[in-house]
Amino acid sequence: MQRLLTLLIIISFISCKETKTESPQKEELTTVQKIANAHGYEHWDNVTSIQFRFGGKADNPNSGRLWQWNPNTNDITLKRDTIVFNYNRNNMDSIAIKSDRAFINDKFWALIPFQLLWDEGTTISEVEKATSPVKQVELNKLTITYSNEGGYTPGDAYDIYFDDNHIIQEWSFRKGNAPEPSLSNTFEDYGEFGGIKIAQSHKKAEGDWNLLLRDIKVALKD
Repeated sequence: MQRLLTLLIIISFISCKETKTESPQKEELTTVQKIANAHGYEHWDNVTSIQFRFGGKADNPNSGRLWQWNPNTNDITLKRDTIVFNYNRNNMDSIAIKSDRAFINDKFWALIPFQLLWDEGTTISEVEKATSPVKQVELNKLTITYSNEGGYTPGDAYDIYFDDNHIIQEWSFRKGNAPEPSLSNTFEDYGEFGGIKIAQSHKKAEGDWNLLLRDIKVALKD
């Protein structure tokens, strides 16, 4: 009787072990997801508006293009010098398209960590170690190549150089996926705005060229 009871307990234990469901494993993040998250992508859903001034001269605080964008409605305001222009990306005429070309370019500089996730019709390379073009240091590198169809600049490629924390440090722009870069510059002077990291300075290897992003403001939902 004792042996029978022991056997029943063993069978019951084995049965419970076999029917126990395993916890689902977390899906591994892609490299572009890790880059986006490192720059605060988890805060993006709470953004109601983002403002930034693109370019201009360092000694002239009002120079460059000042953008304000509501990503939920796609309403955009452009201020340059004394001109103010409003449009909506969901309903554009030929005049708006001209301004929108500038907006897409400037937004790409400001939010490239997120554009890697957002942009469709792209090919993302495998990650490799490479020497960066400006500071000549070893970083991680991936290349995003755009389709030859659609968009304002089809067929272009960008080599993205990022550190082990997935923060972008430099990039090279290759127009039409040409072998040699059309432009290489740094991403530095990072600031945090509403939890989102944005590089405010972009310098070349030579000269005192520095493309600035200024007057950055990010408004979040209450």
